[in-house]
Amino acid sequence: MTKEPLDANLARHTIDCLRFLAADAVEQARSGHPGTPMEAAPLAYLLYRRHLRHNPADPAWPGRDRFVLSCGHASMLLYGVLHLSGYGLSLADLKNFRQLGSPTAGHPEYGHAPGVETTTGPLGQGLAVSVGMAMGARFLAERASADLFNYRIYCLCSDGDLMEGVAAEAASLAGHLGLGNLIVIYLDNRITIEGETDLAFSESVATRFLAYDWQVRQVEGENLAEIEAALNAAKADPRPSLLIARTHIAPGAPTKQDSAEAHGAPLGAAELAATKRAYGWDAEAMFHVPEAVRAHMAACRERGARLQREWEERLARAQERPSAGLIAWLGSRDGRLPEGWAQNLPQFLAGDGPQATRQASGIVLNALAARLPLLLGGSADLGPSNNTHLQGEASYSRALSGRNLHFGVREHAMGAILNGLCHTSGLIPFGGTFLIFSDYMRPPMRLAALMGLAPIYVFTHDSIALGEDGPTHQPVEQLAGLRAVPNLRVIRPCDANETAHAWRLAVEYRRGPTALILSRQALPVLDPGQHAPADGLRRGGYVLAEAEGPLRALLIATGAEVHLALAARALLHQEGIGTRVVSLPCWELFAEQDVAYRDAVLPPACATRVAVEAASPFGWERWVGERGAILAMHGYGASAPGGVLLKHFGFSAEAVVRRVKEMLI
Repeated sequence: MTKEPLDANLARHTIDCLRFLAADAVEQARSGHPGTPMEAAPLAYLLYRRHLRHNPADPAWPGRDRFVLSCGHASMLLYGVLHLSGYGLSLADLKNFRQLGSPTAGHPEYGHAPGVETTTGPLGQGLAVSVGMAMGARFLAERASADLFNYRIYCLCSDGDLMEGVAAEAASLAGHLGLGNLIVIYLDNRITIEGETDLAFSESVATRFLAYDWQVRQVEGENLAEIEAALNAAKADPRPSLLIARTHIAPGAPTKQDSAEAHGAPLGAAELAATKRAYGWDAEAMFHVPEAVRAHMAACRERGARLQREWEERLARAQERPSAGLIAWLGSRDGRLPEGWAQNLPQFLAGDGPQATRQASGIVLNALAARLPLLLGGSADLGPSNNTHLQGEASYSRALSGRNLHFGVREHAMGAILNGLCHTSGLIPFGGTFLIFSDYMRPPMRLAALMGLAPIYVFTHDSIALGEDGPTHQPVEQLAGLRAVPNLRVIRPCDANETAHAWRLAVEYRRGPTALILSRQALPVLDPGQHAPADGLRRGGYVLAEAEGPLRALLIATGAEVHLALAARALLHQEGIGTRVVSLPCWELFAEQDVAYRDAVLPPACATRVAVEAASPFGWERWVGERGAILAMHGYGASAPGGVLLKHFGFSAEAVVRRVKEMLI
């Protein structure tokens, strides 16, 4: 906190300016949410002008505090305070709110406007991402330098955020871990789109968060001294803190204060003018920023430059005798990976015998962890099944920030927390669960892809072959759903060596998330003397086994079903039908290859194509063409041993042979 005394008159003038920048922008766009930015303006002012350690001249400064607007619909609050603080958002940008190509999007978008720490809008996500940011900060503080990474995470949330289950999951874990660097401010305005919150929400939020082991304080949303005292108390408490601010949506609006009408629509010209008059503001002025306000907020840049300079001096001193963690962070802060990190990855031999790709994944993961000290992660209470445990590493707990994360049965929060960890400079996070439960975490996965973050998802038990747990646990449509997400790489390796290359690709790819789809059942390790080397996976798809004689049929498969295709190829060759087997573990990568390569792997002249995958057939038409056949699942599975189920649902070499011969007639 700045030691500068609070100038109440200047503070109020700045707060009112923030209110009307938001209301004016929404009015001009004829779209948006004016009420929440207006009510939250006092909080934004105090944070940016007096409490946040930030430097508008360098929004990516690693030592800064982070501010997350979980209620992303209040985006004009953030854009307004960023503009006044000197972040490079112009007044013209504010006037272009919600327009094509503008950095001031309807909801804050990471990478579009300087100072936006994460994309928010889907309620609850920002709060959960904040938990991940707080975990990442504490990890770096313990591993690299407590003097450099002692920053805090501030999050502003709404009633809607706290109704969403992901917020409850994440807040529960934050309390369990004692994340004292996390401060959440809850705008208790008691209004939602449909009306007053008591239509559907009557719990005691304070009691709930006390049960999570948070510090909880209640303040009046317009009382600057009370808010400031609560913020200082939150900083001093070793627990995460929730500040419940009793606010009023669209304060001062003569007919719309405390009404649902002020939530998601412009106030209207008459109401806006009347509100400005009530504040003593020029009713006709639009986007007016008084010079006194600009001068007052210019202190953010001066203070930020000083804070960053002091931090860089501490960094220079720390580099004289750096810890191993600091050395690792220094080498990775700009996205680089340590030299030689991928050398000596495990290589598996056919003579080693079959093993599940989830088991091979665990072996590769631990080999990578030895060379990537900022690789960390865990599972949603399925570590022994997902094989995500890092051997010899401590657990992340209240007492120690280890590399093994225990998310509990909280897949949704896990996905969002991984995003928060991705926002932490240098970290490479991963999280595991069964593929079927990826459905629980789709919202943060989509946001990761939208933002270009690079968490690694370890999804095991990838088909009906998992067996006796039955159709509730057997994924069918999940693969197709994941493949439909733009900028998400989905990789389903067929054996242990493809799994090793899949992990390497996942670590290298820093522009989006990667989902590794892994088997429960043991699979043979393919002999490179008889098949193409597994590094063909790096192009998404490759010729695994060439036809003997003239090419008459193509078998295309992923994962475990590649072995079924190889068995069918052998049978077809016995009948003189030259058959090529293509392993297609990553559709996205294969689609990125040039046409010449794709046509070399899947020759257009060969129309006899059969795709084999124990999942929904959706999307396979792209690869098999109009005349091709798809051996896939067309309904749900059943409870029985995996081998019995595969036979029952027609996944056999003989079935593939029949499809090929039918097409050749």
